[in-house]
Amino acid sequence: MAHKTGARHLLAYSDSQLVVKQVEGVYEAKEKNMIQYLQQIADLKTKFHHFQIIQIPREENAKADSASTLASSLEDCQTRHITIHYLPEARTPLAVQPIITGKDWRTPIIK
Repeated sequence: MAHKTGARHLLAYSDSQLVVKQVEGVYEAKEKNMIQYLQQIADLKTKFHHFQIIQIPREENAKADSASTLASSLEDCQTRHITIHYLPEARTPLAVQPIITGKDWRTPIIK
């Protein structure tokens, strides 16, 4: 969305240290779907003159989530358009992981 509006600089915030470090290249992504997301991010980053992702405390992100929810619910907002994209499913295919059942050290606890 930012690129479509003509933005040349993008500053993104996330409360996930793992995601931020993976985007920065500090941590390696091992899951296939995360690798695919990182490739999409790498492609999008080339469309901006400047891109930066910053980790913020979870509490601050909760405030941002609340603010965006409030802003998107305003019907009387004439000076600004807020576009919401609903993704009914993940943009990258999800892998089904098998669950191996059997007795192990947790069995007595579960019973």
